[in-house]
Amino acid sequence: MKRIAFLLTFFIGYACSAQMSPQSKKVTEKFFPEPDITINTPAFDKKKGYTSYEELLVFLNKKMNNHKDLMSISFIGTSQKGKEIPMVHLHKKNDNPNKVKVWIQGGLHGNEMGSTESVLYLIDQILNNSEYSYLLDKLEIKMVPMANIDGYEKEDRYAANGLDLNRDQTKLNIQESIFLKQAFSDFGAEVALDLHEYKPYRKDYTFMSTYGISSIYDAMFLYSGNLNVPESLRKYTKERFVSNAEKVLDEHGLRHHAYMSTTKHLGEIHFNQGSESSRSSATSYALTNCVSSLIEIRGVAIGRTSFKRRIQSAFLISISYLKTAYDNSEELKSEIAKAEAAKINAAVKTKREVYKDSIRTIDLDKNEEIKLEVTIRDALQLNLLLERTRPYAYLILAEQKAIIDRLKILGLEVSTLEEEKQLEVESYTITEYEREAEKYEGVNRQTVNTEIKLKNILFPKGTAIVLMDQSNANMVMEVLEPEVKNSFVTFEVIETEKGAELPIYRLIKTDLH
Repeated sequence: MKRIAFLLTFFIGYACSAQMSPQSKKVTEKFFPEPDITINTPAFDKKKGYTSYEELLVFLNKKMNNHKDLMSISFIGTSQKGKEIPMVHLHKKNDNPNKVKVWIQGGLHGNEMGSTESVLYLIDQILNNSEYSYLLDKLEIKMVPMANIDGYEKEDRYAANGLDLNRDQTKLNIQESIFLKQAFSDFGAEVALDLHEYKPYRKDYTFMSTYGISSIYDAMFLYSGNLNVPESLRKYTKERFVSNAEKVLDEHGLRHHAYMSTTKHLGEIHFNQGSESSRSSATSYALTNCVSSLIEIRGVAIGRTSFKRRIQSAFLISISYLKTAYDNSEELKSEIAKAEAAKINAAVKTKREVYKDSIRTIDLDKNEEIKLEVTIRDALQLNLLLERTRPYAYLILAEQKAIIDRLKILGLEVSTLEEEKQLEVESYTITEYEREAEKYEGVNRQTVNTEIKLKNILFPKGTAIVLMDQSNANMVMEVLEPEVKNSFVTFEVIETEKGAELPIYRLIKTDLH
């Protein structure tokens, strides 16, 4: 009976979470007290609700008018409902030609209200707090505080068409995704932060411990384990940026962990840890040889409970990343150059390491912290199953405009053959094919295996060429190698069938000229 009563309470609270927090007062008081700080953003000027789009524009314009020497605002595009998406540029005019470029965004999911508020607080502190003003001596920062305006205005995770902007980082089927990715690519960020919030009360948690658990972590760090990101850059992100931010959180009594979310595997609840998927920002940004992290703050579906604490957590992490970039600017640029020079092969198929470990959590029956043994499926420890030699270039038939346009938005340089040319290339033939019956994020995903054949082909004038000696080239392997989980084939940008030859080719020898 006790479990039934708990489950009823949980699901009633869960259903009503848009109006009220399902988190009890005793949990909040014991584990998540508010810090004694002042936050001068629109949501904190009122007792209910969050910063509206109109309030955001007023706030940003006021900051710009008071700091015209440091801040400007541009609009990178419009939401599906026609709202202009503002981007803030913080940039001190000085004689430093080698500033580190930092990209920060919030509000990609419209029901993660604290992420937008955190970006606004960060802007306010950099501009008005003398403790942080020095950062702009070495840093140039671009911020998008409210990436998903339509979703935010109705406190809904998704964009107006019902799709998830953080599942669209490579397939680029959503209007807002294209504007955001183009702005990111044009900027050429060397450090990128995507601020999010996560749900501490999940349905799976009701079956754990005696009568259910809640996540205890104030913040979780999502950074890439994808093997198409050079190992040196993955290691540097963790050991320099993530570790520094973790120390800051420790100093403020805030709990943290690598990002985890539950998944069902053969009927058992497992925890996915880390990121390998380029459909999400953490890996998508990292594939441009950028220090990249997606920060998850404990906050979804608990209303304004511990709202100040949530903003503080995101702010401390953001400031730590900025300070780390400032203090290690030359080292950072050296690490990025090392990653660009690595010229790694294509990691086509990988598998997560699976093991048992314990996590900290809140036992809701006892209102106590406990350690819980769980099964971890770890993307930060990937096993390589299929590797392919890095080509000199990929060739794409000119009529494949959808592929070529997306590559350009992703920041790739695409040239063309100036005249027809006979070339020896590797072609892909589909040997196994499966198409999902149900749509995922607007597409019927395709799973394929291919046979690589060496062929001599007369390519016509205008054939697209993507050389692999450019800085973002690892992204090309991620989207063009057909078996990769988030490739253009997977997401139906390239429609195919069993027995078909794909309209993309691998040029192994340097014989274009």
